[in-house]
Amino acid sequence: MIAGVDEAGRGPLAGPVTVAAVILESSISGLDDSKKLSEKKRLLLVDEIKSKALSWSVVHISVEQIDRINIFQATMQGMLQAVERLRLTPKKVLVDGNKSPDFGIESEAIVGGDGKVTAISAASIIAKTERDMLMQELDKNYPNYGFAQHKGYGTKQHLHAIKTHGPCRHHRKTFAPVRNLLQMELL
Repeated sequence: MIAGVDEAGRGPLAGPVTVAAVILESSISGLDDSKKLSEKKRLLLVDEIKSKALSWSVVHISVEQIDRINIFQATMQGMLQAVERLRLTPKKVLVDGNKSPDFGIESEAIVGGDGKVTAISAASIIAKTERDMLMQELDKNYPNYGFAQHKGYGTKQHLHAIKTHGPCRHHRKTFAPVRNLLQMELL
């Protein structure tokens, strides 16, 4: 009854931060850090993870919340919510990274945990695939930004789109490239 927890989307300039929690019972072949897997492999694994997990949950923390409390606090809040939403209460929570919120139960932060602990790898894959799907949906409503390609990260293409079209409501206004652009518009 160990829950693995990981997030996707801490660094992008747009979109939510997505956090997943997973309790696995059986082993799943091919689990790894989601960033090391192809999109095709992640999509194959996510269905298997969801069907074999004892419990899993996913939480999206909004851009408004990120801008209000900062990305670190938003991520910690997402981790707490993801564990709270599990159908089962884990005995221990393992988090990818160097910090863990106080879940009220035993927990441990593991740097590089998404490549070391299968439950964290599973959470990494769910968080990444769920966030990617959300960004693809945003792309349909905001095609000028290319969200489906870069998923909100600060690529050259994305920065050019922000400069050309200005930020949309899904951009994180407290993140330097967006904040700096908004400040330049005020001058």
